[in-house]
Amino acid sequence: MYPHTSLSAWQLAVMAVVAIAALATWLTAVFLAARDPERHDSAAAGSAPGAATADAGSRSPVPTGEREPERSPADQAAA
Repeated sequence: MYPHTSLSAWQLAVMAVVAIAALATWLTAVFLAARDPERHDSAAAGSAPGAATADAGSRSPVPTGEREPERSPADQAAA
């Protein structure tokens, strides 16, 4: 009365591929959502070095090619 209920090998393979593809898609979405937003910030890409301001959303100053002055050991311990 009922047809054969066991699955064939190709059906099991399709189920496994669908599950793995769904997992890969989910992991990719999580990775893309967790990325640092500064990596793909195109607004600052065309500006001159050092032109970013604190209220422009920048977390750190833009490097201008100049070295930071040396700190004394007391200042380094306080930081």
